[in-house]
Amino acid sequence: MKRILTRWLPRLLAGLLLLAGVLAGLIYALTDHPKPVQAADLSCPDSAPTLRAGQAVRVMNWNVQYLAGRGYVFFYDTLNGDGPDTRPSPESLARTLDEVTRAIRQEQPDLILLQEIDRDSRRTDYQDQLALLQERLGGAFPCAASTYYHRAAFVPHPSIMGRVGLSLVTLSRYRLDTATRYQLPRICGDPVTVAFNFRRAVLGVTLPVQGGAPLSAFNTHMDAFAQGCDTMQRQAAFVNDLLGAAPAPWVMGGDFNLLGTRAAYDRLRERERAYFNPQTELAPLLARFESFPSPAQIDSGDPAFYTHEPNDPAVGRADRTIDYFLYSPGLKRGDERVRQDRPKISDHYAMLTTVTLP
Repeated sequence: MKRILTRWLPRLLAGLLLLAGVLAGLIYALTDHPKPVQAADLSCPDSAPTLRAGQAVRVMNWNVQYLAGRGYVFFYDTLNGDGPDTRPSPESLARTLDEVTRAIRQEQPDLILLQEIDRDSRRTDYQDQLALLQERLGGAFPCAASTYYHRAAFVPHPSIMGRVGLSLVTLSRYRLDTATRYQLPRICGDPVTVAFNFRRAVLGVTLPVQGGAPLSAFNTHMDAFAQGCDTMQRQAAFVNDLLGAAPAPWVMGGDFNLLGTRAAYDRLRERERAYFNPQTELAPLLARFESFPSPAQIDSGDPAFYTHEPNDPAVGRADRTIDYFLYSPGLKRGDERVRQDRPKISDHYAMLTTVTLP
């Protein structure tokens, strides 16, 4: 027996190592591997107009929830991850595309920062939602930058089981000179889960300005469900450093997935607090840069500043601010508001601001 074990044990170990190597190679082949900083996709015709010094620029920020629409409780919408829905219907996708397009036309922004745009995802029938939006908007936004922050040929999650392509998108009426993807710190977890998980990012673009310094615009969607590790602190610190080094003027918008103040945390029902820390990781950013909504606006408890209406029926209403605009020091801004559509179009509301270039 000892002789048999001596003969077969090395072969068994070699086989296991080979199998592990094959699985590791397969996981690598199925998943995305962006660099820490790299060029993002950019399309902008030579005919696009250029901003001018002193011009007012209207900016929209919106997590459109991959055009899924309302009436769903997705598997990730509940604390236990047991929401019954895994994908929207084709009818919901078509209706929400119409509603998002209508809202954009009504608001007439110059620059749009969008989160959760699906491109080639199984759950949305492999739509290119960027192309669909541009087509519906009829050339009003000729310049577009985009970057994936969750892309895999196959995700073996029981509620996904297919291709994923989720993007940040920035649309502009005016010329974009550059588009850059900045990799945010990764969420913690076991190596296999991390490999198939989101690769959250910041999408930065620059708009040339006649007679003035270029305007930079940053777009992000930070992690959620990061309890038990310091992911949110590290991501907020990364954004803080990125903006601190960015030349003015700049504006940033995004879904930060973080409350703004302790008062916002205290207002939530106890079960909803599980998503957040009492002392928000966003505090250093909001202390350093002006924002909309501001900490004072958040502390007021005015529902006009709520940006998120969870799909979870146990919540049933808008109850928190987790989307924000941030501004470079001294940048003049105004006409700030949250567009709270009824019925809701997405689980996040569109936000609007107007900045005036130096």
